[in-house]
Amino acid sequence: MSKGKLAKFADMETYENVFQCPYSALEHADFYLKGHWREEYFHNDNPIILELGCGKGEYTVELARMFPEINFIGVDIKGARMWTGATQALKDQLHNVAFLRTNIEIIFKFFDTDEVQEIWLTFSDPQMKHPRKRLTSSFFLERYRRFLVDNGVVHLKTDSNFLFTYTSLLVQKNQLPVLFSTDDLYHTDLLDPQTEQILSIHTYYENMWIERGLNIKYVKFQLPREGVLEEPDEEIELDDYRSYRRDKRSSLERSK
Repeated sequence: MSKGKLAKFADMETYENVFQCPYSALEHADFYLKGHWREEYFHNDNPIILELGCGKGEYTVELARMFPEINFIGVDIKGARMWTGATQALKDQLHNVAFLRTNIEIIFKFFDTDEVQEIWLTFSDPQMKHPRKRLTSSFFLERYRRFLVDNGVVHLKTDSNFLFTYTSLLVQKNQLPVLFSTDDLYHTDLLDPQTEQILSIHTYYENMWIERGLNIKYVKFQLPREGVLEEPDEEIELDDYRSYRRDKRSSLERSK
């Protein structure tokens, strides 16, 4: 039988690779490792890549295992899920991975200018009724700009046609450089070897969606530091299904 939430939270309080800092803990100050993750935690000069909304942390752990010369940090507010990845990383002695339990809205309080090279968004909630909450919205991209290197890379991997379409329209409107994009990831032969290797990592819920016959979408784009970001104006058809604990909860057929 799996551990309960309270037991997992108690475990993570003792984990050296987990930092738990909800909004209330940093209302008036930045996180103490901001600008110092490499020297004070990872003890190297390697690049840092974030997975925002990491869930159970499967992607973060497998990326860290695949690329030992890169530092990875999984970020999520759901600590009970994060316990799985954090526990596995400790068991496997993966010293290039950490987990941060916090609200992504305040992610800029944890990282300083040019401290992060890339961001992964894997199967984020599409937030069809709340544009500001979408992790690829201009609201969040502006936050990423505070710590992502100029022209740093943002990856979106999603089952949601709504989120993929919204992100693609936002990228087009703001003329952000697109490095790769496909609406059917596992039926394309245009991937370079490294990307193909990375995208071979499947999370538990991704496998569920693939078994349901859903296409997995993927877009990789660069985020320049300069320029005003604008939201797309087009209305987008809502997803017509429920994925894990997601409900469109709307009688509307389309949303911006």
